[in-house]
Amino acid sequence: MTATRKIKLGFIPANRGFFSKELAAKMRDQTIEVMQRLGIEVVVPGPTETKVGCIETREEAEFAAELFRREKVQGIVIGAVNFGEEQGVAWCVKKAALDVPILIYGCQEEETLTMATARRDSFCGLLSIGEVLRQLGVRYTVAQRPICFPTDPSFLADLDFFVRLCRVVYGLRNARYGQIGARPDAFWTCRFNEKQLQRIGPTVVTLDLSEVFAGAQKISDDDPDLGRVIDSIHGYADTSAIRTLSVVKSARLELFLRRWARANAVDAFGIQCWTSIQANYGVCSCTTMSRFGNEGVPSACEADIMGTLSMHAAMLAADSPAGLADWNNLHNDDDELVNVWHCGVFPAAFARTPVKLGVQEIIASSGAARYEDSEGTIEFVARENPVTLVRVTQDPGGDLKAVIAEGRIENNDAVTFGCYGWCRLPNLQRLYREVLLQHFPHHVAITQGHVGNVVWEALGNYFGMKVYHATQETPGLYTSRRPFAGITTVADAAIAAPLQIG
Repeated sequence: MTATRKIKLGFIPANRGFFSKELAAKMRDQTIEVMQRLGIEVVVPGPTETKVGCIETREEAEFAAELFRREKVQGIVIGAVNFGEEQGVAWCVKKAALDVPILIYGCQEEETLTMATARRDSFCGLLSIGEVLRQLGVRYTVAQRPICFPTDPSFLADLDFFVRLCRVVYGLRNARYGQIGARPDAFWTCRFNEKQLQRIGPTVVTLDLSEVFAGAQKISDDDPDLGRVIDSIHGYADTSAIRTLSVVKSARLELFLRRWARANAVDAFGIQCWTSIQANYGVCSCTTMSRFGNEGVPSACEADIMGTLSMHAAMLAADSPAGLADWNNLHNDDDELVNVWHCGVFPAAFARTPVKLGVQEIIASSGAARYEDSEGTIEFVARENPVTLVRVTQDPGGDLKAVIAEGRIENNDAVTFGCYGWCRLPNLQRLYREVLLQHFPHHVAITQGHVGNVVWEALGNYFGMKVYHATQETPGLYTSRRPFAGITTVADAAIAAPLQIG
């Protein structure tokens, strides 16, 4: 499984001096306590640095902005702890100039209003905060229940959502993807515009396959790391059906790419997995790619860098491994059941049946490579689980767009080879037509858990993509956190894939 990821968030407790400073401090402190309970590192002025640790004046806003910049926060939470001073919020966001996701919410009154009640009026003030952010052209996210107490379950779920969102946005904007070899010539579906991609964040680092083969073969038999990788492969899967030499070749490939990735700060891969590697190196790259994916380093087939991005987004949203699948086969007896499949690269975290190493029959039987050079695929059937499917692509003009679906892997008697699962997708026929009409390719990223709303918010709001799903009324129109099939609230998302960041 992936390592849990710490996150650092800035907090703006927005105060207006006409209101009770004691009530403002109370909501500030409760918010910090709840954030810390989720393992979030909270960056916020202290009570001795600004008035009760809140933000109201220009000076306080500039102090907080500098604090956020210095600490390199990955997102900002804005809480109207009373009406809130919208200019203080606006100035803090403007001076911080961080271009990170922002979550806004307001705090509920202590009681049903009476003439003696000490008021907050956050319901009104939050409207002003939203307005000044729009005037600045700042994108932001609204809590599912915008006015609440920080201790409410809804706010805990919103923070869970927001942490996942910040991981996706920060991760993609700072990503470095290793493209290992050219895409197979037949796969026009894997073409992309590298310059356009870099405009939203990811940098592509290229490496020719000849350098990979040479580097892997130069690794000494006495290298202690090689022995450790070989042992780890034997522990990862049943290797009894393939030759020892193929395991060693896979280990050399993995070790070389691990070292190269570390030297080049690579977050994920797109690898030309056939047929040069079989013909010229003598093994499938599937074992290496599956193992990387299981550790949180997504690895896309056919050097599909847009598939890499899709996997990376899905993995960061779920904090769980992602695979790349073909939308492979419609079940003959069920119009909402699709086989999500690939030759053998899914992470082992997906597996219901024992994980085994086998032969890439398609390549070997076609004569593109010898059987003994086509070993190293991963074979298993995926376990029952809720899943999210994501695909980002570019249209011919270079604009980015995405399709998202949520469903569930379920057991079925139908069988095939490689790695696969039968995925129930409500409104599949409509979704499939949308994929065809909007020119999405045959590769789709898949991760466990329902996190479609997180990916929708990240790609649609913060990256400005057109986003499609099976039940939307206006194709391509981004609407903040529209419900998906099988998920209706942020709380459902938190239950389906519990946050683990601490």
